[in-house]
Amino acid sequence: MSATKFATFLADKKIDSRRLLAVSHSLESLQVEDRAIRLAKRTKKEVAGEKKKPRSGRPVTQRALNAATTGGTISGPMKTRILKAINSILEVKKLPVVDLKTLF
Repeated sequence: MSATKFATFLADKKIDSRRLLAVSHSLESLQVEDRAIRLAKRTKKEVAGEKKKPRSGRPVTQRALNAATTGGTISGPMKTRILKAINSILEVKKLPVVDLKTLF
């Protein structure tokens, strides 16, 4: 079976899957401001400051990463979370960021 575009990209850029999971966890974890936005939405109150979309609180899982590398089905939001984590790693390595079509 041939490797997927995602698997070859990880191998070419030397990105470890454990690092991808850790970065995704730090990016997607709920923060205090995210909880405040959700509370304000529930109680129909305005949040002080600009309107931002809160983080999802759902990082990339090992199961989703396995599905991405083997060519399984992945939801659109999960693809976006994987893309955000990869772009964060690429910025640290001082490499150009990629778009979704490059990975999937």
